[in-house]
Amino acid sequence: MSFQVLARKYRPATFSEVVGQEHILKALENSIHHNKLHQAYIFSGTRGVGKTTIARVFAKCLNCQKGDAPQLEPCNECSACLEIKAGRHIEFLEVDAASRTGVDDMRELLESVQYKPANARYKIYLIDEVHMLSKSSFNALLKTLEEPPAHVMFLMATTEIEKVPKTVLSRCLQLNLKIIPEHQIRDHIKSLLDLEGIKYDEESLFLIANSAQGSIRDGLTLLDQAIAHGNGMLESDQVKALLGTIDQSYIIELINYVASSDGDGAYLALNKITELNVEYEQVLKIIISVFHKISLHQHLQNSEDEGIKQLAENIDPQIIQLHYEISLNALSKFHVHPHPKQALELCILRMLAFQPLSESSAPKIEKKNLKLASESKLLKKNIDKSDVPPQDVQQSRDTITIAAASKELSAENSAMLKDLDMQSWNSIFNSLNLSMFVSQVFSEFEFESFADNVLTLKKSDELINPTEGLKTEFLEAIAVQLGQRISLVIESGEVRESPAAFEKKMAQNQLDEDKDALLKNAAVKDILDSFGGKIIDESIKKASS
Repeated sequence: MSFQVLARKYRPATFSEVVGQEHILKALENSIHHNKLHQAYIFSGTRGVGKTTIARVFAKCLNCQKGDAPQLEPCNECSACLEIKAGRHIEFLEVDAASRTGVDDMRELLESVQYKPANARYKIYLIDEVHMLSKSSFNALLKTLEEPPAHVMFLMATTEIEKVPKTVLSRCLQLNLKIIPEHQIRDHIKSLLDLEGIKYDEESLFLIANSAQGSIRDGLTLLDQAIAHGNGMLESDQVKALLGTIDQSYIIELINYVASSDGDGAYLALNKITELNVEYEQVLKIIISVFHKISLHQHLQNSEDEGIKQLAENIDPQIIQLHYEISLNALSKFHVHPHPKQALELCILRMLAFQPLSESSAPKIEKKNLKLASESKLLKKNIDKSDVPPQDVQQSRDTITIAAASKELSAENSAMLKDLDMQSWNSIFNSLNLSMFVSQVFSEFEFESFADNVLTLKKSDELINPTEGLKTEFLEAIAVQLGQRISLVIESGEVRESPAAFEKKMAQNQLDEDKDALLKNAAVKDILDSFGGKIIDESIKKASS
């Protein structure tokens, strides 16, 4: 007997053998049980989830000769069941719409509709990939589909239900098949391997089921490839080599270096991955998957992987979302990049560049705060050891806190806070030690007021509110610059004099001055007048001092 691939060898012969799709099977079984059969069924869903298989089993149930009526399960022993399985039953016409798209093919198919079946209950037409039919073919089918003879049944299957005309859909009972859950694919593969007597490990099953992406047929095709690649057995290392995947621990190591802003470590970790000769696109997909798992664990606490748990605790959720978007954007443009390895490297470099909450974003802030905190802690410790009366301890501690916080507050800053206005705020903002990301966000906000240690800024309506992490870094930078902590309120409104707008205005004024100076130059003016030329703003460069 010739070799058969697993997808064909173990194709379900009864409803009970179908993996998943319980909602479809229940609807068909109820139709048979109550003898309420529709004249046309259309099965839709992605590739390899059982559309054509279920249609064939349903056809066997309708024409099974075991009893006087359609059966809930075909016997697979009578001539009708065996002939339908072999594809040679005279009253079961299976048509591939992709190869017979013309209207003449449809007319030829429907010529025998009026004749009653000779040796079956129903004359069944199974049209696979029905969306491939031409418009004329659909029109030729419409009338027969709406009022077929009692002995005729239409079964249709399609992967692109949106391409089927609504006039056809309205005449059919539509059954949408779902993708198969990963654990069901894994269990099914495991049962087939046990039947075949093939050795395997659990990780191999997980890898194949995950790569199947909800398709039983894809899973069994990959299983055939893995068995051939592993010389009749499944080993995780061989399966990884076949699928182009790597151990998740490599990716977790890489993300750890990215989270700590360690560019050298990230480069070495990425180099270790590329030495495994894996597909770069597959590496990017695994990175996206890891970020997805981290984000889920941060909200649901549902991961058992220690690496995922550690990353979820150490990385801010906002940074996870930012890196997820960066990697997803890189994947969407992966195929247009001339060098896949460079595309992957640039994705990692973007993650390293956008670290608004990393330690490197505000090192001076942290150092000064740590110094103040240590001095305050030392003084408090001395008070606790002294014989100060209890009623005076709290007052002493308050004095220490004020002294520590005010240590860096100069007379100039005190006056600046007292008379803070829009112009002085713009000057203060430019001197703040902010990361590039935070500076860019808050430079678009306009000073509104400052009273009772509350700074009020105004943003335009189209800008979103900054996250709490960004606000924290912003306020920490102000505390270091001004010597005291303040509160922040952000309102919405029309923005005119933000630090960014002020800087742009100053740059334009400088450009105008430089341009006027050039126009006053006799030689330049003579050239412009002679050739009808003009000065391009972008060409004016300030001479370096």
